[in-house]
Amino acid sequence: MAEPHSIVVVGSVNLDFVATVEKLPVAGETVSGAELNRFPGGKGANQALAARRLGANVSLVARVGDDTNADEALALLSAGEVDLAACDRDTTIPTGVALIAVSADGENQIVVAPGANRYLQPEMLNLPDVDALICQLEVPVKTLLHAAATFSGFFCVNLAPAMDVPDALIERADLLVVNETEAEFYGAALTRCDGLLATTFGAAGAELSKGGETIAKAKSPVIDALDTTGAGDTFTAALTVALLDGMEAQAALEFACAAGAAAATKQGAQPSLPFRADVEALIDKL
Repeated sequence: MAEPHSIVVVGSVNLDFVATVEKLPVAGETVSGAELNRFPGGKGANQALAARRLGANVSLVARVGDDTNADEALALLSAGEVDLAACDRDTTIPTGVALIAVSADGENQIVVAPGANRYLQPEMLNLPDVDALICQLEVPVKTLLHAAATFSGFFCVNLAPAMDVPDALIERADLLVVNETEAEFYGAALTRCDGLLATTFGAAGAELSKGGETIAKAKSPVIDALDTTGAGDTFTAALTVALLDGMEAQAALEFACAAGAAAATKQGAQPSLPFRADVEALIDKL
């Protein structure tokens, strides 16, 4: 059996406070009757644990506070054997927190207080020798630019949450991942990527393109969505793992769509992240 591929994730760690309610509020509206739960989260942490559960050896480069929220936010990563040696604690800044409202049909609204995530600086990066690096935009962009300039392996950038980024980050990416809203935000800037571009469309699936030409399209498996939080992070991790495993574009995209769908069948970001057997079982049902 081949050795698992190795991935480093540079990104955020949050503790998610999730309020599940019948319907999401519109601007200015108060909705009552919610059920509140706490889950480990943060796009970086989610992607790290997702990649680990899908079979890769994973290390996480991140920053948390020196508080009980950090202990709770890192618990599933530690239990899942994600290497946390480069996840530092800041004694002056609290751990990041996400406030998430989830409706009965699985849609969500998210507000993030990034806390220590804002203070992951370029000089703090000590990247291991691995096959791939995954990053997102919940830590300082200058830190990601440093990673892009110093890392020589497969470089995946999840351009979320949508914000203006330097061309250098897009140009360095071997894989860019955006959802349809983010794709609209970035527009023509995405054409600066010489690598693969994955665009997700929620329950409608995803497509993979290169050089402006679509090379694969995949539908998402039909599921009963409970909570879509973490589904996009799972897709990003799964597509990276699949490509590292040598899957062709179509198979890799189908695997990533199935992984994202599987993550939406349970509540919470990290508790819902599927294992490889879960994804393969979902694909077998198609």
